[in-house]
Amino acid sequence: MILALFIALPLACGILAWASGGRSVGRPGLFARVAALAATLACLALAASLWIRGLLPLRLELPWIPSIGASFSLSLDGLSLPFLALSGLLGAAAVLASWKGIGERIPFFHFNLCLVLAGLNGVFLASDLFLFAFAWELMLVPMFFMIDIWGHEDRHRAAVKFLIFTQAGGLLMIASIAGLYAFHGAATGEWTFSYGVLIGTVLPRNLQFLLMLGFFAGFAVKLPAFGLHAWLPDAHTQAPTAGSVLLAGLLLKTGGYGMLRFAIPLFPEASRAFAPAAMWIGVAGILWGALMALGQADMKRLVAYSSVSHLGFVLLGIYSFESSGRNGAVIQMLSHGLSTGALFILVGSIQDRLGTRELSRMGGLARAAPRMGAFGLVLTLALLGLPGLGNFVGELLVLFGAFKIDPALAVAAGLGLVIAMAYALRMFQLAFHGEAKEQRALADLGAVETATLGVLLAVLFWVGLYPRAFLSLVSLALPGLMGGVAQ
Repeated sequence: MILALFIALPLACGILAWASGGRSVGRPGLFARVAALAATLACLALAASLWIRGLLPLRLELPWIPSIGASFSLSLDGLSLPFLALSGLLGAAAVLASWKGIGERIPFFHFNLCLVLAGLNGVFLASDLFLFAFAWELMLVPMFFMIDIWGHEDRHRAAVKFLIFTQAGGLLMIASIAGLYAFHGAATGEWTFSYGVLIGTVLPRNLQFLLMLGFFAGFAVKLPAFGLHAWLPDAHTQAPTAGSVLLAGLLLKTGGYGMLRFAIPLFPEASRAFAPAAMWIGVAGILWGALMALGQADMKRLVAYSSVSHLGFVLLGIYSFESSGRNGAVIQMLSHGLSTGALFILVGSIQDRLGTRELSRMGGLARAAPRMGAFGLVLTLALLGLPGLGNFVGELLVLFGAFKIDPALAVAAGLGLVIAMAYALRMFQLAFHGEAKEQRALADLGAVETATLGVLLAVLFWVGLYPRAFLSLVSLALPGLMGGVAQ
């Protein structure tokens, strides 16, 4: 039953936070904040305990809706465990980042934050396709509220855009789940949403390709892949800091996770046929995202476009169907979650102090706030993929895998790293060096902000300096998932 706690704890603490109504002696909203923080830290502790004790795999199977063959089925393996740990860590960081920034409707904000985390954990654990679709949809509405209610100046348009894109992709995925369920039931007489049963379904070639495209579309919107990424810059720019941390660090990872867990194992032949197109889409995202980031004046928007570029490496690595490529894709997802989550916290701190995200109005931050400048330097180096940080390991492994399949793809993707160096150094120069564009007092990072960023960077260095700890865990699951795809 320990697996159910990953979903039950955020749900229960979120409901408690909302029910508190902001009542706290002397400090309104304190109970809601503490309840949300307790839920995230408890999930992180559970994930760490399972990791240290090596209790893998784990499975929970409970009846849910037997009339349609749906069960409350959860599974934990070497692929899902790192993402559960990341969910707990970044969830706690999001709560701490919103401690001072969210001052209205505090209980409802933390209810929505916990609901997003419960949906995310459900996505990472579900081994029943009906439950997976339920958890997938559970993430969307609370994230919409987080952007629409607590976002910045153009928040409503960004929230609606986010909802339309992600809901459209989700509906295509749900339609494919229904098609797979119906075909398997008609062919075998067994009506079930069980992943373990449906993964062995033999489908006609054309139907398999069509259903695979539905899954791919749902996951590619969330990743986001090039051509389906238009919602991301607006959502990141307008979301509150905690919302940006959850979006960049966790929600985008469900796209890559879904491809590895569902789209490819369920439809191996169609995925193999589609792989060249998917890899080129990944390279297009790498180059387009980097070029767009290079021209941004808004610091948050620059980081958002850099995500499009970095997650293009994930798509390239996954569909290379090569061991180093897929391992690199997982490392890249984890490292991107840590580095970009930390970078959004830093940008949020700058915006809170200066009242702006415009690079042209910054300058001299490293001199005025040394701790802020130090973290800005390390996160800039992570953005451009410096050796020693997890981003470097992920991107290098993806390039190795892509080069074995198509050297031209690897060379084109490598150009994205060159452009990344340009936009990352430009951001750091404009924001942290030179003369301050506007004279104002600037407080340096506080103890909570420093501790939060310090922990995220420590884990990022851990991934970069000792990736074996993560690769050995992931290698327990990925070969089995990719077993149906010929090398």
